[in-house]
Amino acid sequence: MKAYRAALLRFDANRQPLYDTNGLLVVGDDGRIADVGNWQALRERYAQVPTEHLPGRILAPGFVDMHIHYPQTDVIGSPADGLLPWLQNYTFPHESRFADAQHAGEAADFFIEELLRNGVTSALVFSTSHVASVDALFSLAEMRGLRLITGKCLQDRFCPEGVLDDTEQGLRDSETLIQRWHGRGRLGYAITPRFAPTSTDAQLAGAGELARQYPDVWIQSHVAENLAEVRWVAELFPQARSYLSVYDDFGLMRERAVYAHCIHFDDTDRALMRDKRTAAAVCPTSNLFLGSGFFDYDALARQPFLHGLASDVGGGTSFSPFHTMLAAYYAGREGLTKGGLSLPPAELWWQHTAGAAQALGLGGVVGNLAVGCEADFIVLDPAATPLLARRTGQASNLDELLFAMIVLGDDRLVERTVIAQVA
Repeated sequence: MKAYRAALLRFDANRQPLYDTNGLLVVGDDGRIADVGNWQALRERYAQVPTEHLPGRILAPGFVDMHIHYPQTDVIGSPADGLLPWLQNYTFPHESRFADAQHAGEAADFFIEELLRNGVTSALVFSTSHVASVDALFSLAEMRGLRLITGKCLQDRFCPEGVLDDTEQGLRDSETLIQRWHGRGRLGYAITPRFAPTSTDAQLAGAGELARQYPDVWIQSHVAENLAEVRWVAELFPQARSYLSVYDDFGLMRERAVYAHCIHFDDTDRALMRDKRTAAAVCPTSNLFLGSGFFDYDALARQPFLHGLASDVGGGTSFSPFHTMLAAYYAGREGLTKGGLSLPPAELWWQHTAGAAQALGLGGVVGNLAVGCEADFIVLDPAATPLLARRTGQASNLDELLFAMIVLGDDRLVERTVIAQVA
């Protein structure tokens, strides 16, 4: 057992922030949080427990990234006219290299280091269509003790040689990978059709059958990101009511299913997300970069469904959750002209921690500093840069403190990332 004394940020069951300026976080021998609260109230109970005192620091839940592509680390910042040209010109050529296990391993190692450097302790990740890419990422995540979910991309049409998948072999490989990795330590598998246009009906039907056979695995894909893509889906699947309903028609909407973007929805789509308990991974930096549009937070407030924040590297422009939260704030503000809202800083933080964990079906497991949660947390230094120190030092309440860190923060704000040593 070990304890940490510092300021503490966590969330209650109603999404409200709890903040102790002088808190104590107690981690049990099993790697889970044994107790948490005000240091004065807990000090006598844990007087004999080794305690690390971190004055001037804030302990916060490790961030949860709901959608990120590890093979796209090297295409961040590649210029593009939009989503579909960007895929053809940059993404697919880079992903073809992941057939090589050595390259996949090197990229996976760098990717995990970037996650941890930016305070991300849990992630739902896209690999490529190559088995080697999945094995490489899982192997390194297991070695580091991360809670990480990934899967092999299924894409059996409209992709160049080098990343094109075989329909039946891709499904067989996916099942083999499920049996090899899912539930091993803190690892989970995600059935991963890239997006509806790049899978035939046969592949989507096979993915749906895998989802039925393995109800505790995750499902991940993209939906309604870009208007040109939405039109393409309408041409390819004329019988479907909407882009989103394509996935439902093939049995790919349920709990533990996560769809990135969810921008160009109508209220029927939103109701379907709610009724199926399917989650949206909101990717604001990617949507801004590729000019895809803005996630409709105003509509979400009217008709809520599971959601959380995601970096979407490499369409997304940063691994930093602070950059992602700030971009989400911009997206919410954009809707103000249509009756939108200004997202409170604590809400933004919740969407990238406890809310994202809840959307993944991992509420009470990660994403919060609550008794029983796995002890993934970050040590923040609110004086990490001169401007941060000046601004946070003048914060008169929690909202001002959190918002200053969102607006001015980056990887320098994360002094240390601690991964639970779960027994």
